[in-house]
Amino acid sequence: MPMERNLISAASSVMYGTTFLGYMRFGGRFSLQIVQKRNLTGADTINALRPFYFAVHPDFFGQHPKEREVNENSLKRLNGYLENLQKPGVRSPQPTNLIFYVRNTKERTDSNESLQGSGFRTVSFTLQSKDVLTTVLDVLKSCSLSVEHMQELLKAETRHTPSQQPGTSFYRPIKWDKTYYTFTGFRDPEQELEQAKRVDPTLSLWLRNNEQEATKKQNASVSRREELNRLKRELIQKLGLLDIRWQRKWGVAHKCCQLQSLSRLFTQSPEALHNLRGYIIVFTDQSGMNASGHVMLGTMDVHHQWTQFFERLPSYCRLFQQSDWLKERISNLLGEIQVIHIERLGPALPLEEHYNTLNTFHKRLMPKRLSLHPRSLQGLSMTLENDRSTPFLHEMGHFIIPTMCDILLLQNFLQSQAQEARRRIQHKDQLEAEEENIISSCRQDLSLRSLSKEPSVSSSQMIPCCRRLMEEKSPQMQGLHLCVSHFYSVMQDGDLFIPWDWKG
Repeated sequence: MPMERNLISAASSVMYGTTFLGYMRFGGRFSLQIVQKRNLTGADTINALRPFYFAVHPDFFGQHPKEREVNENSLKRLNGYLENLQKPGVRSPQPTNLIFYVRNTKERTDSNESLQGSGFRTVSFTLQSKDVLTTVLDVLKSCSLSVEHMQELLKAETRHTPSQQPGTSFYRPIKWDKTYYTFTGFRDPEQELEQAKRVDPTLSLWLRNNEQEATKKQNASVSRREELNRLKRELIQKLGLLDIRWQRKWGVAHKCCQLQSLSRLFTQSPEALHNLRGYIIVFTDQSGMNASGHVMLGTMDVHHQWTQFFERLPSYCRLFQQSDWLKERISNLLGEIQVIHIERLGPALPLEEHYNTLNTFHKRLMPKRLSLHPRSLQGLSMTLENDRSTPFLHEMGHFIIPTMCDILLLQNFLQSQAQEARRRIQHKDQLEAEEENIISSCRQDLSLRSLSKEPSVSSSQMIPCCRRLMEEKSPQMQGLHLCVSHFYSVMQDGDLFIPWDWKG
């Protein structure tokens, strides 16, 4: 599920640009490490907020659709706030009020937080800090979550924070040219601010105000889209790949640059890429292999880092095979239930972590002599998670099992919930089939160039959205790329984003 889908990462050009300017503003009197520490890297930010994500992730609110939607939308606004803090040319963001439903943790909760009978509490707070580190601390403390895992960052911050000299102006980010945002795929803060002023418009009004801009951007991107498709086809054929994908919604120009970089590496050192045959490549934030066995190429890495990773691919392949063997063994011990991994938004689960989780669970399962019929759970599926204490049946029909759960209690839970799991799977399959049909009908009926949705939009949200779009039948959408999301936006290549619950 998604937290867009790519939680809080920043390009190195952004980090280096702000660091250098901050250094010059203070006359070169303090370490370059300061601004980097206050901004944090994308990976540092994600790791620092990991307890928070586990407490509010929408996947844990499958049986509470209202709370799940609130958390999805609040996560989007939080991620946008953090991304803006790390982008050059951004003025201090406007104070942002957020509401989260937080799952109960072992940490103590404040008395002013309302505790729900369903196992979670409501937390409301306002973001108004000017740097990423302070914002992360504010989020964790507001949700009564521990900040002990951030002690090293806090110590480094204390060591390097400069005292403000009299008469020295505070650091002000530079104003970047519009082409910067077009190339990198980052959102233009001035454009976002302008769009934010138009709160909750009707769909017809928003289309009247933005259709011309979307058409202009889309027409300008036609040649780039064709170049992207050409590069992708050529690389898949040359390298023997199954597919090339992207973890985040980068702009077309940015995607082209990533493919061109891979193509140059192939031209310079074709032997370095022969291990890629038969794989799916995913451009993401760090190089490695994910739990699904896809090759991840970090967009911030340089050629020699990619080459070194390609040389280690055979060892990753062996680890993936061992992971598959563990899944098969677990399945045999648990009535032929299938062990799956579901990719979520945010950082992909590294293969090493996935293997360790499987291995830990398998070792705990082996000594127990469960009395499950060999095929009693056939057709069902489960995922393993390290940060849950009790097993859970997801609304989509798959079991979410804690790695360290009580094995005998697990047997009773699986047996008692098997029938309900099959019912939910059947319902999910019906929804997905209905969704596929209505997307196709809607695209043809509205003469759209393409129609898609963000992963955070469920089938039960997409289906009524498409029905309403066909009833509205706005001619201003004809020939455009439309994506159903949780917000209105015109992307840099002319794609239209509209909320699934748009107002008529």
